Amino acid sequence: MDRISWDEYFMAQSYLLSLRSTCTRLCVGATIVREKRIIAGGYNGSIKGDEHCIEKGCKVVDGHCIRTIHAEINAVLQCAKFGASTEGAVIYVTHFPCLNCTKAIIQSGIKEICYANDYRNNEYAIQLIKKSNIKLRKIFYDNNLVIKRMQKQC
Repeated sequence: MDRISWDEYFMAQSYLLSLRSTCTRLCVGATIVREKRIIAGGYNGSIKGDEHCIEKGCKVVDGHCIRTIHAEINAVLQCAKFGASTEGAVIYVTHFPCLNCTKAIIQSGIKEICYANDYRNNEYAIQLIKKSNIKLRKIFYDNNLVIKRMQKQC
């Protein structure tokens, strides 16, 4: 049997979450895992009760959409809302976290960041990750390969 790895499993969850994104510029998903158990997930989109970019367009200031909360922040906030500790957890993200998300990840106690795609990788974010002794891994992930393996098994 050709089982998918834990990394593929959790990254697949992040890609699934990204399909809920309401951002028209980039769909991002994030999954927080502790002891091989998913404790939270998030995708990028508008705050609760606000208009969505897919409905009203992006609200861009200085090259950034200010209407959107990033997937990583949504996942961390979900943990805060429901009382799940992020201390020592791993976050799987479809794209490299921005500087502000990196800061939130560090402050939350997450100890490993796994991402699939480079996206505007911020040099200062990389420095902060190294200073904080957080493990950073770029994961090769191919949806098509995972789907083929699923079809073979099921």
